[in-house]
Amino acid sequence: MGYETMNRSFDLEKLVRPNIRKLVPYHSAREDFGEGLLLDANENSLGAPFPDDQELHRYPDPKQKKLRQLIAEWRGVRADNVFTGVGSDEGIDLLYRIFCEPGQDRVLSTPPTYGMYSVSANIHNIAMDEVLLDEEGFQLRVDEILEAVKPDTKILFLCSPNNPTGNTFGRAEMRQLIEGFKGIVIIDEAYIDFSDQKSWASEVIEYPNLVVLQTLSKSFGLAGIRLGITYAQEEIINYMMKVKAPYNINKLTVQKAIEGLQNWDTVQFRTDAIKKERKQLKDKLEQLTIVQEVYESEANFLLAKFSNAKQIYEQLAKQNIIIRYRGDQPLCNNCLRITVGTPDENERLISALKTLE
Repeated sequence: MGYETMNRSFDLEKLVRPNIRKLVPYHSAREDFGEGLLLDANENSLGAPFPDDQELHRYPDPKQKKLRQLIAEWRGVRADNVFTGVGSDEGIDLLYRIFCEPGQDRVLSTPPTYGMYSVSANIHNIAMDEVLLDEEGFQLRVDEILEAVKPDTKILFLCSPNNPTGNTFGRAEMRQLIEGFKGIVIIDEAYIDFSDQKSWASEVIEYPNLVVLQTLSKSFGLAGIRLGITYAQEEIINYMMKVKAPYNINKLTVQKAIEGLQNWDTVQFRTDAIKKERKQLKDKLEQLTIVQEVYESEANFLLAKFSNAKQIYEQLAKQNIIIRYRGDQPLCNNCLRITVGTPDENERLISALKTLE
């Protein structure tokens, strides 16, 4: 509370579903006590069936206090502005549950973009409206987006850097949407550490309707631990803590996430190496006759337009080289999405593509 807010027409309580406002969350045993003679949670007092120095027979901290504090210090916010979930997907799911009434409310996205926004909308029986990005540079069409907002539009999804296109959106245009939309604006920054653009995470303190999603899956190389981060004002985070499963993050995930944050220098070094390799891969792809265009990227992948993308995708798969066909996405006709691999992996890909020319 007490933040300097810029979107003064925003009313959080009006957006939250009435049943969520009234919800009394489950009160788990470890919220009260984490040490002592613990006979309160029906844990197995004999311990794990293997050597274990982490007390895995005990439930984890339901609020991930140490991890959230480290994340807050890393991004320049407070721990109260941080929620940790099972990938960004849990954050998306909870925000739907908190703000969107099934069969009644709507959300808005800007294709081509990350597919889980629409999948989650379908799961929750929420109508998804779409405003395509600009065809030239995959940028936001602000006027059209604001015109598409209906009285029951609760959430606007923006993915920057965008998946599958790889580009970031103009900061001024994004700010215009944050300030002009009366609902929740979610900026998905899964790939932000591969970009030269500044994260929006610290600006959740300024904007009451801004929610930022991040993950340790990409720049940290920790996709296997499934740790996603949501940044928002304290009131929104409190609702997410209220709705989530009692012990949504396990001890092993917390441990590895903390190790990752404590090795930020290595993360930065490897991120810089991937950015360098991204440029080299783009240059090599552009030299191939079967490649019509390679789009600028600020992520750890490239979107490239081929002469016959589906056929090339299938022929590469036969050689056990797996990339992503995106030709079925809006504005992505004949496009393939290619993750930036190691130098050897990228060279193998280029060599295989040369045989298909």
